[in-house]
Amino acid sequence: MSEAVVTLEGVDKRFDNGVQALAGVSLRVAPGEFLALLGPSGCGKSTVLRLAAGLDAPSAGRIDAPALRSGAADTAFVFQDPTLMPWASVADNVWLPLRLAGLGRAEARPRIEAALATVGLADFAAAFPNELSGGMRMRVSIARALVTRPRLLLMDEPFAALDEITRGRLNIDLLAAWQAQGFAAVFVTHSVYEAVFLSQRVLVMSARPGRVIDELLIDAPYPRSAAFRHSATFSTACARLAAALEAAHA
Repeated sequence: MSEAVVTLEGVDKRFDNGVQALAGVSLRVAPGEFLALLGPSGCGKSTVLRLAAGLDAPSAGRIDAPALRSGAADTAFVFQDPTLMPWASVADNVWLPLRLAGLGRAEARPRIEAALATVGLADFAAAFPNELSGGMRMRVSIARALVTRPRLLLMDEPFAALDEITRGRLNIDLLAAWQAQGFAAVFVTHSVYEAVFLSQRVLVMSARPGRVIDELLIDAPYPRSAAFRHSATFSTACARLAAALEAAHA
């Protein structure tokens, strides 16, 4: 267990209003692993992320995660909404977590520039969020997470609101950043296709109260290009997960 970046053992989560979101969830995330969580709406996928980030506490069970051991510095969270500061430039939005950690703008500039280059926004440092497309705003949000050089990156359906072409490009860019930086990633999605394209391993959760009911290893090498989506491995994995997701709904 000590080798895992994140460990949940028999975790329950019941909210104050009586809703039980999770029941007996157990999972492990290895260092540098890319794990996807797939399941019906309301099954507790986002709750798992919030528990791993230390934003919520379990009702029962045990959690071990960087945020609980060393504070928030080793964990970055990307939400479905980019949540950018509209009055701040792209560079200042990316600087935010470093500024909160005590780094001045000049000291942080090389890391800001590197993060923006990673997501393809090197030429947009001085732009403001309202001047960017939805996909570009999400790139800024990802750069803001990567600039902290996290050990663990948690992503809650970050590409759900984007068109398929933009989503596909961001999938490829995310994998490039993951390979370059070596962080562990837990990625929540409703898309079977996205889960298969991104992940080394996919966990399927049941309808609420959520629990892990299936697991699939994606046996395909990285880097993964758009051509992977037309391979037999991709099609077989998608069919397998679609059946598991149908069972989860049932």
